[in-house]
Amino acid sequence: MDRILTTHTGSLIRPPDLLAFLGKMELGEPFDQAEYERTLRAAVDHVVRRQVEAGVDVVSDGEMGKSTWITYLYERLRGLESRMVPLESTSILPPSRDRQAFPGFYAEHDAQFDKANRESLGAAGAADVIEDEAGEPEGKVWVCTGPLSYDETALQRDIANLRGALEGLEVQDAFLPAVAPASAYWLRNEHYATDEEFVFALADAMAVEYRAIVDSGFMLQVDDAVLMHECDSILSLGGSFEDYRRWAELRVDALNHALTGLPEDRVRYHVCWGSWHGPHAYDPPLRDVVDLVLRVKAGAYAIEQANPRHEHEWRIWEDVALPEGKKLIPGVVTHHTNVVEHPELIAERLKRLAGLVGRENVIGGTDCGFAQGAFLQRTHPEIQWAKLEALAEGARIATGQLWAGARGSAAV
Repeated sequence: MDRILTTHTGSLIRPPDLLAFLGKMELGEPFDQAEYERTLRAAVDHVVRRQVEAGVDVVSDGEMGKSTWITYLYERLRGLESRMVPLESTSILPPSRDRQAFPGFYAEHDAQFDKANRESLGAAGAADVIEDEAGEPEGKVWVCTGPLSYDETALQRDIANLRGALEGLEVQDAFLPAVAPASAYWLRNEHYATDEEFVFALADAMAVEYRAIVDSGFMLQVDDAVLMHECDSILSLGGSFEDYRRWAELRVDALNHALTGLPEDRVRYHVCWGSWHGPHAYDPPLRDVVDLVLRVKAGAYAIEQANPRHEHEWRIWEDVALPEGKKLIPGVVTHHTNVVEHPELIAERLKRLAGLVGRENVIGGTDCGFAQGAFLQRTHPEIQWAKLEALAEGARIATGQLWAGARGSAAV
C-alpha cells in the first residue's frame, strides 16, 4: 500500500426503525418478518454507504443483524438453553478489582445500564437482572446442554445483505465480525466432560462461521474483548496471573484451532479491555498479554490505543517485534469520549506507530464499537460519523507526511 488505510471495529449505532424490530425479538413479541428483513437490508445499505462517504476504506455491515456482539452467537448455536440463575451482585457483568475499587461508580453505572435496557425495550421484564420472589438478584445465562453446532441461516443473510450494500461502491475491502471462543461469555457447560473439551467444541462450532465469512470473500474479524478483561476478573476472585494465563492460553489455542486452514491475511483479531465507560484502573498492561495476542493466527491485530488508559502503550513496539507480514490496527479514535479527535492528533498517533513498525504495517482504526449492542450506543450517531470522518482526514495527513519523501524521489 502507498497510503494509510482506515477501518473500524464493526459495531455501529442501529437506526430506530431497526431497533423497534430487535426489541420485539428480544421480548418474544410477534412481528412482520418480511418487513423486518426489508428494514434490515435498508439499514445495512445506509450504514455501508455512510462509511464510504466518511472515508472509511475497509467497511462492515455495522452488525445491524445482531442483538449484541456476544449474544448473537447464542441465537445461532444449537445445543444451548437460557436460564435465570442466582447472582452474587445486582449485575450480570463480570466481577473485577475495578468494581471492588469503585463501588459507588459501578452502582450508578449498573443502574443506568439497566435503565437503558428497559427504556430501549419498553418493558420492565427486559433487564438482564431481575429479583426473584425472595428479592434476590437473578440473571440470564446460556447453558450448553447438548452437542454444539452452528446454524448458518442468519449468517448467510448477513453476508447477502453486505454484498448487496456494496454494489456500486468503491471500497478497499469489507469485513464481518465474529466472536472468539474466549469471549463467549455467560455460557455455562453442562454437557461436555471437561473445560477443554467444551472450549474446543465451541471452537469447532465457531469455525463454521469463520470459514463461511472468508469463503464469502469478506475479511473475518474475530472479536475478543473478554480475553483481556478476564485477567482482572480472575485476580478479583483470588486467582493468580498464572491462573489467568492458563485460562487464556487454552482459549487462544482453541481459536487457532478454529482458524485452521484460513489464510491469515483474511483474518483480523480485535482485542480490547471490555471497553465500557468506566475507570479501567485494573486493566492488565498490554505488555503482559501481547504475546497471547500475537500468538493468534491473524494477519492484523486491532488494539485500543486512543483512550487515556492505553494510549501510551504504542511504545511497547519499541522492543516487541511485530511478526513479519503482520499489521497493526491501532485505535486512533475512541468511543470513550464525545470529543471528536482532531485530525492532526490522529495523524500523530499513526505516524509515531508507523515509525516503529513501518508505515506499510499500520491501518487507522477505532478502539471498539460505537454501539456495545443494539440497545446501548456509546455515543451519539452524529459524533460516531464525525469521528470516522476525522479518522479518514487524519490518515490522509499522515499519508502525506509519511510518503512525501518517497513520492518526491519518484518524481525526480
